[in-house]
Amino acid sequence: MRMSDIASGRPLSYINMDMKVKPERNPSRAVFLGSSLKDIRDFPEEARQTAGYQIRLVQQGDEPTDWKPLKTVGPGVREIRIADEAGAFRIVYVVDTPKCLYVLHAFKKTTQATSQKDIDLARTRYKTIDWSQ
Repeated sequence: MRMSDIASGRPLSYINMDMKVKPERNPSRAVFLGSSLKDIRDFPEEARQTAGYQIRLVQQGDEPTDWKPLKTVGPGVREIRIADEAGAFRIVYVVDTPKCLYVLHAFKKTTQATSQKDIDLARTRYKTIDWSQ
């Protein structure tokens, strides 16, 4: 869209035709397993807001801003990485279908490598998912 389009007084529908707008789609449902929702709610305010925004991106079919695969938990599992003044926070999730996002685990990272305890907990929750639904 060009400033001349706006200044010209052309109808908004004309301007929208020039823009690449994603079609609206229904966001996927978020299912928080175990204590993952409570754990996110316990994040400091800024990290919690960022977490909510990142989860919403995934629900809408987009990629989170900063993520990496977490293959040690299971196929398709990803880890959202959040850097905050209060520390580093992680959200482990998997998308089953376009209709469902499972949040497996959320935690504050205290060491450079993800702890085995956090990986094991996410893996245990991953195994509880009923993939037939």
